[in-house]
Amino acid sequence: MEMRGALARLRRATGLPVAFGGLVEPGRRRMRISELNGAATPALRGLAVTSGNGLGGKAVALARPCAVTDYSLSRQISHEYDTAVAAEGLRSVLAIPVVVRRRVRGVLYGALRTAQPLGDRTLNLAVDVARDIEQTLAVEDEARGLLAAARPEPPTGSAAGSGAGWEQVREAHAALRALAPRIADPLLRAELLHACGLLTRGTPPPAVALAPRELDVLACVAAGATNAAAAERLGLRPETVKGYLGSAMRKLGAHTRGEAVVAARRTGLLP
Repeated sequence: MEMRGALARLRRATGLPVAFGGLVEPGRRRMRISELNGAATPALRGLAVTSGNGLGGKAVALARPCAVTDYSLSRQISHEYDTAVAAEGLRSVLAIPVVVRRRVRGVLYGALRTAQPLGDRTLNLAVDVARDIEQTLAVEDEARGLLAAARPEPPTGSAAGSGAGWEQVREAHAALRALAPRIADPLLRAELLHACGLLTRGTPPPAVALAPRELDVLACVAAGATNAAAAERLGLRPETVKGYLGSAMRKLGAHTRGEAVVAARRTGLLP
């Protein structure tokens, strides 16, 4: 789970001994603490934090980082969760909202068991970790959107391989392949690659084996991308894309980009 890895990164980056967090429940204005790192007790696990309440609820309501030097004595927050916080022995606490497309999706907390100012450097390092989760969630949202929009069966009949509908299938295939390597969730990544397979279903079994990155590049080319555009989409350097494309062309016995795409479609590698 990405939250678990983020908490470990937060502790390494900031040096804070305790980190915990969770995601906002879909359709509700509350988040539930699902992951703990460095905690001595299970007191915080499963705690439901309502927007506006406590430090984390304040971070959710304001969509900005919040911190207190001594949680139990702070007048900046409400105190619905003092019992759980005291059971873990926490004093100085920061809460960083995870915001994707202007919507708070979760909260990361870091804490000390002593009452002392956390400082701007610690807060900024924690914010950097939250930004990483935001990017991951944004990519996964995009991937799920593509999965929902992708057509599971390619067009058949005389119109197969042509027309605006088929071009949408090809664009979806290229987008899914480009996103897959960036997905941290292995189940979602596998679902994306399975969807890619669905989009080529009905074509003959591949007669040529291409490496995953060769196929990624070729899918971008098939969707009309230049080498530079493919590099930006795949997170590669243009010369790396050129190398993958050249290798794919040799395997397919093609002399041009267009021939490579046609050969890949003919052999069932592309929709």
